[in-house]
Amino acid sequence: MKAWEEFLKRLENDFGVETVRKWLRSLKILRYDACNLYLEAKDTFQALWFEEHIRPKVIASFFNNNNKRIKVHLKIGTALSDKKKERAVKPKNVKEELTFTFHDPDPLLTFDNFIVSEENLLPYKLLNESPDSFNPVYLYGKSGAGKTHLLMALANKLRSRGLKVNYVRAETFTEHVVSAIRAGEMALFRQAYRTLDAFIIDDVHLFAKKNATQEEFFHTFNTLHMAGKQIYLAAHCAPSELNSIEPRLVSRFEWGIILPLEVASERELPLLLKKKAESLHYPLHPKVAEFLIDSFKSSPKSVIRALEALILRSHINEENSLSFKPMTVPLAKHYLSDLLLAESQSQITPEKIIKFCAEHYGIRSEDVLGKAQKKECAQPRQVAMYLCRNHLKYPFTKIGELFARDHSTVMTSVKLVQKLLDARDSTIEPAISAISKKLQ
Repeated sequence: MKAWEEFLKRLENDFGVETVRKWLRSLKILRYDACNLYLEAKDTFQALWFEEHIRPKVIASFFNNNNKRIKVHLKIGTALSDKKKERAVKPKNVKEELTFTFHDPDPLLTFDNFIVSEENLLPYKLLNESPDSFNPVYLYGKSGAGKTHLLMALANKLRSRGLKVNYVRAETFTEHVVSAIRAGEMALFRQAYRTLDAFIIDDVHLFAKKNATQEEFFHTFNTLHMAGKQIYLAAHCAPSELNSIEPRLVSRFEWGIILPLEVASERELPLLLKKKAESLHYPLHPKVAEFLIDSFKSSPKSVIRALEALILRSHINEENSLSFKPMTVPLAKHYLSDLLLAESQSQITPEKIIKFCAEHYGIRSEDVLGKAQKKECAQPRQVAMYLCRNHLKYPFTKIGELFARDHSTVMTSVKLVQKLLDARDSTIEPAISAISKKLQ
């Protein structure tokens, strides 16, 4: 592929010929078309290196002759044959470029290495032990709660039984719908999606405002469900809280069982980190693990990303160095200096909450913290107190100190906002949603 070769030549100026040869030219080209390149990495290290160092450059500067961005799809190779790995559905009389490829889920994500908390025991046991007890199964929770891990673990397990299973993200489903509509080949699309034993789809909240996608998903859901085929879905919120999703779809999401997932607590993070390190065969020192947990507090995902970056960067350094250095906290700080800076900038603070509340309501931060009892100041103040309680888990006394209020006043404000949220109040709900989205 000429565009890929030219891209590699440019990268040789940044990384050197030898690095490009070792880490990029060794990637296997599975197939390509005008706007998509499908690559296969030989192992996890190569995939992690690509995602960290090359993915940003792909997004910024990998274009075809028509100046259209080329999307790179990367997967990790397995022992399966190329034919099985690609799992492409192709009709006899359709153009070669119109295929729907469903890549295998991450083989490292299994039920065995999922961290089971008391709160997440039910969804874990149901999917692992009796996944066909309900149909559909709908998981929801914040980013980092483990939705994708459980869905991929389920896909791996069902496929090991010889079942025909597709795991896709909502954006992939949308891309397939759009491609099929443009090519006038909806029959091919339906063949790919409606002849399954189980359909697993992640991030269904991303269907919001995509009418054609929702229409096709509605009929796909109906066809599979009527045939007795299992459907598993995940989103960041409960079905009743989905925005801009058709009511008929929401009602179908509620037909089976709805299972919430909670983000790992602080006491569970060490075990989560340990299991991840073990799955990557990396000897993680307890002091380094403690440093990662203390430094990356925004979400469990940020801790895992930091661990993966640390393993990758230390691995590369060892290969380029004549001496081996055991991992220490100072060395970890050196390897992760850029991520530590990004983490500090992304962390939610009381100051950010107050600032974003003021901006949303069109007042000054001083007004949020002030004494004025007018509604245009009182409600933003109550919202800010509520967000400090829910996002930062601050005690009422500490929030009271921030706002120069008694802790009982804070308790009353938080309860009031929660009551309005429960009642789906049209003034509070959009504000909380918009400010929370900006914070995250």
